[in-house]
Amino acid sequence: MHLLFEETGKFLAGRILSEADASAQVELDSGKRVKVKAANILLKFEKPEPAQLMAAAQAVASGIELDMAWEFAPEDEFGFADLARDYFSEQATLSEQAGMLLALFEAPHYFRRAGKGRFRKATKEILAQALAAIEKKKQIALQIEAWVKELSAGSCPAAIRDQLYKILFKPDKNAPEYKAVVEASRATHLGPLELLIKAGAIDSPYQFHWKRFLLENFPKGTAFPKLEAPRITDELPLSSARAFSIDDSATTEIDDALSVQGLGSGTVLLGIHIAAPGLAIQPGSAIDQLGRARLSTVYMPGYKITMLPDEVVQAYTLMEGQNCPAVSLYVTLDEATLEIKSSETKLERVFIEANLRHDQLDAVVTTDWLENPAFEHEIDPKPLLDKREQLSFLYRLAKDLKAKREVVRGKPETFNRPDYNYRLVGNNGAEPKGDEQVEISVRQRGAPLDLIVSEAMILANSSWGSWMADLGVPGIYRSQASLAPGVKVRMGTKALPHAGIGVKSYAWSSSPLRRYTDLVNQWQIIACARHGNTAALAAPFKPKDAELFSIISSFDATYAAYNGFQNAMERFWVLKYVQQQGITELPASLFKDNLVRADHLPLVLPVAGAQGLPRWAQVMVRLGDIDEVSLDIHGTVTARLDGGPDDKSAGESAQAPDDESDDDTLAGPIAIAVDLGEGDPAPGDNSAP
Repeated sequence: MHLLFEETGKFLAGRILSEADASAQVELDSGKRVKVKAANILLKFEKPEPAQLMAAAQAVASGIELDMAWEFAPEDEFGFADLARDYFSEQATLSEQAGMLLALFEAPHYFRRAGKGRFRKATKEILAQALAAIEKKKQIALQIEAWVKELSAGSCPAAIRDQLYKILFKPDKNAPEYKAVVEASRATHLGPLELLIKAGAIDSPYQFHWKRFLLENFPKGTAFPKLEAPRITDELPLSSARAFSIDDSATTEIDDALSVQGLGSGTVLLGIHIAAPGLAIQPGSAIDQLGRARLSTVYMPGYKITMLPDEVVQAYTLMEGQNCPAVSLYVTLDEATLEIKSSETKLERVFIEANLRHDQLDAVVTTDWLENPAFEHEIDPKPLLDKREQLSFLYRLAKDLKAKREVVRGKPETFNRPDYNYRLVGNNGAEPKGDEQVEISVRQRGAPLDLIVSEAMILANSSWGSWMADLGVPGIYRSQASLAPGVKVRMGTKALPHAGIGVKSYAWSSSPLRRYTDLVNQWQIIACARHGNTAALAAPFKPKDAELFSIISSFDATYAAYNGFQNAMERFWVLKYVQQQGITELPASLFKDNLVRADHLPLVLPVAGAQGLPRWAQVMVRLGDIDEVSLDIHGTVTARLDGGPDDKSAGESAQAPDDESDDDTLAGPIAIAVDLGEGDPAPGDNSAP
C-alpha cells in the first residue's frame, strides 16, 4: 500500500511500512523513512508505484485548463478529488486526482487553500487582478530580457539611462531597470559601471559626478524656497572702526572683516568683525531650517551651492560702502610688544570701507612691501596705499600670533605645498558643463594676506570659545588631543585644547553665512554679549542640549561628504587640465609606497617603477590613460631627478609636511560599488582648523 501526502508544502508519495490511527510510517523512493500524520494523508493506493504516480500526476497537471477548472469549481469549499471528478469524469483516475491536486496547489491566483487538500476558488474580481498582475510580471520579464540583450550588445536602453544614477547609487533592487543591469553584468562578466560605460550610458563624466552628488546629498534639488530675510531690529550703535575684508574674488558670502585703530599711540585696538545673521535669524525659523538642512556651503571649482539663499546672504554680508551689523571682537594690544591687554565683544554696526581680493593683490602685498616702508611697486593700487600701515601692523601681529601658537603646538607649522586656484574660462559662476577650459594657478600657503586673515580668525575663534566656556555657555568646539599620528580633530560641546592649532579651545564662529556650526556658535556668543554672567540661562542652547549633539553628528557627516566631493571635482579638473595641456609626463615626489605627488600640480597618483626609491625622492613620471569617471590615472617612473638611482640622501633627509594626511584620499580612483545581491536594499574626519 502507498500514500500521497503533504509535507511542509510539498507533495510526496511512498510505501507504507506501518500504520496506526494517528500516523503512518512511510518509506520514500530515496530510502528515507518518515512519520506522516493522518491529517496529512491525501490518497492511499495500491498501484502504480509512487514515482510513477507522481510523474503521471505532473503530466496531468500541466494539461489542466485552469480557466475551465475555475468554472467547474463550486462556490463553496471543495476537495481536489471532487473537482477532479467534475472536471474529468465521475471515474477520475488516481493520476487525474493527484494531477488536479498539484494544479490547484500551484495556482493560488485561481484557488485559495482552505485546508489539507481542500480549496476555495477566488472571486471573479480577485482573479482578474491576479491574472493582470501575472501578465504584467511576464511582460516585465520579457522587457528585462530585452534590456539585457541591448546592454550586452553595447547599447544602453533609454529607460536605464534615465535611471542611471539611481541604479548605481540608490538602487531599488526590485526595479526592472536594476535587475536588467545586474543580469547583463553577470552575463558579460563586467562590473555594472564598466558595463554601463561601454554601453554609452554616461554621456558626460562631469555630469556623472555632479548628479551622483546631488542624488546622495540633494535628492530634491538645490533650489531654495522663496523666503524673505528677516531684518535686524536691534538698535545697534555705529562703531568708530573702518573695516575692510580680505577674500577671494569669487566670494559672495563676506562674513569677516578687520579694522585697526590707534596706530602710533602705543596702544592698538584690533577689530575682528563677523557678519551677524544670528541677530535676525532665529533658531527654528524657516531660514534656520534651510541652514540646518544644508549645514555648509558646498565648494567646487567654478561653482558653489550656498548654505543660505543669495537674497538672505546679501542681507547680512559685509558689503563695502555700508554700515553692516556685526559681532565684533575688539582686542587691545601693546603696539610695541604685541601683548594682548584685554578683549571685548560688541554687537554693533561697522562701516566696511573696502572688500579687498587677495587673488588680485597677493602679488602686491608681499613681505617686502609690508616690512619695508621704502619699498614700492611700479604701480600700487590706491586702496592698498591707504591700508598699507594697517596691513603692515596686521602682518607683524599675525607672525607673532603664529609664533606663539607654535610654542604651544611644540613644533612649527610647515606648509610645504601651495594652494591652487581653479578658473573655468567663461564660466562666470554658472553650473559647469564639464568641457570648459580650465586654468590652474598657484597661491602659496602662508602668503601675507592669507596669514593675516587666518591668524585673525584663529584669534577670534579661540577667544570666543574660551569666553563661552568661562560663562558656562555651551558651544560647538573642534579639539585635538595631541599631534601624535592617528589623533584626529574631533567636534564636541566642551572647550578642549586643539593641539594642531596650538590653542586651549577653538569654536568655529567666523563664517556664519557659510557654516551652520558658526551660526549656532554666533547665537551663543550673542547671548554672552547681551547677558554676561547670566548668558547660560538666556542662550538658545543649554548645557548638555541634545540638539547640539545632533547638529554635531549631522555636520560631521555632511561636511565630510562635501569635502570629499570638492576633492573629487578638483581632481576632475586637474585631469581635464592634463588632457587640455597635452601633458604626458611631469616631475613628482615619492611620498608613500608607490604614490607620488606632482611638483607643480595638485595631483597625487600611483606609479610603477618606484621600488627601492627612498621617500621624497624626486622622479619623472610618464602618465598613463585618464579615466574621467573613476578619476583614475596611473604613471610610470622614468627617471630619478635628485642625484641618480644611487643617491638616496636627498629623499631620506626631506621632512614630511604637516598636511600630508589627506594625500591617500586624493590619489583616486573613486570607489563606485554596486550591490549585485537580490532582494530589497538596506536602507573621515576633516582635520582643517
